[in-house]
Amino acid sequence: MHGLHLPIVRVEIFGVAIPLVGPGFKNAYINKTTQKSALVRLTAEDGSVGLGNIDPSPGYSVETIEQSLKALRDQLAPLVLDSDAGNPHQLVARMDAALPGYLDAKAAIEMACVDLLARRLGIPVYQYLGGAMVSSVRFNAWVGILAPDEAAIEARKWFDRGFRSAKVKVGGGIKADRDRIMAIREAVGPTMALRADANAGYSVADAIALGQLLEPMNMQLLEQPVADHDLSGMAKVRQAIGIPVMADESITDHESLIAVIRADCADIVKLKVMKQGGFLKCRRMLETATAAGMKVVIGHGFGMGVNTVAEIMLACTSTEVLEGLECVGPLKTADDIVTHKLDLSTGQLALPGGPGLGVELDEEKVQTYQF
Repeated sequence: MHGLHLPIVRVEIFGVAIPLVGPGFKNAYINKTTQKSALVRLTAEDGSVGLGNIDPSPGYSVETIEQSLKALRDQLAPLVLDSDAGNPHQLVARMDAALPGYLDAKAAIEMACVDLLARRLGIPVYQYLGGAMVSSVRFNAWVGILAPDEAAIEARKWFDRGFRSAKVKVGGGIKADRDRIMAIREAVGPTMALRADANAGYSVADAIALGQLLEPMNMQLLEQPVADHDLSGMAKVRQAIGIPVMADESITDHESLIAVIRADCADIVKLKVMKQGGFLKCRRMLETATAAGMKVVIGHGFGMGVNTVAEIMLACTSTEVLEGLECVGPLKTADDIVTHKLDLSTGQLALPGGPGLGVELDEEKVQTYQF
């Protein structure tokens, strides 16, 4: 076989725990004060290096960070040693044959492999993936489960900084949800796109009632209103409300996306490079979703610099990706393991230029935060 041959001679795996800003973050599953992430560095025979990083979150990720790190160290690292970073397809096939599941862990290695190959070619990852369709990206703000007046102040702060879309967490009572979102809509005016995220928390009846209460608020989408496995329930919600429905927790591998399309239960799907098992799998799922007439939201909330840039680089390759990426980890972390922490404070960013992912590890920080 011809082409660039890049045998992997070194696989390094680090677990890092990065402190989050302020008192941390409460979501539907836990209260987080640190983000525990896995970091992979691959080195090829010619000295080329690639970085991969995943940021699993309890409740969202199938595997815990400890399980991902164990799979990386014990099974995947020995497996990819000597394989060719110039052939991500073969590398992924080898991992899939040896270990079912573990999409997050595999994504860390595939991401590093694609970064290494693109760096070696001297091009940004988005060019390797087919090219960028936009020159800058916007980011999505978020508002937690707060009292209406607090939520309104918070949302207005984001709007004044330049953010043009925001996710509002809902759950724990549909009337309270309605009051929170109504207060936000009044505070930010008609132009800000608002997304409501239920984190799979409501029954079908409550989700329909919530959707109907929120209809006058001109919502961009209602995310995962019901349990991840209840696709027929989600289809009922979608048919009963005048707000687009987005599937998030229901989507893992490509097969799960096909199931969502068949069930006709979503208008939009959320994809994440780590959750889908890497760049190439995620890119294929993006094409499948858009071929089915769906829009796509890209991003996860607690990414380190490496994974955040990875999602930016994937997202910019399609105009079917909604503005307002959800890879906003750098706004939540107090530090990072890359030399230049991304500044997302104005809600937008010019595309990073590469080569590869265009980020460098800060060795000292990796040592400082290692766990």
